[in-house]
Amino acid sequence: MDKDRISGKWTEIKGRLREAYGDLTDDDIEEAKGDREQMIGKLEQKLGKSKDEVRKTVDRVLADI
Repeated sequence: MDKDRISGKWTEIKGRLREAYGDLTDDDIEEAKGDREQMIGKLEQKLGKSKDEVRKTVDRVLADI
């Protein structure tokens, strides 16, 4: 999913990420607004999960939108 499409669906993406990772705050997600790789890095850092695990979840969220 490209950056423009992510930005256009940001509210929905935020909601789905919060469903997947209940520990996230809006601020955590907002820091990466519209940038998939930054989002993955932030989630990896915040959640202590592997980049591969986070990438799969993010890709699944984005594919469902």
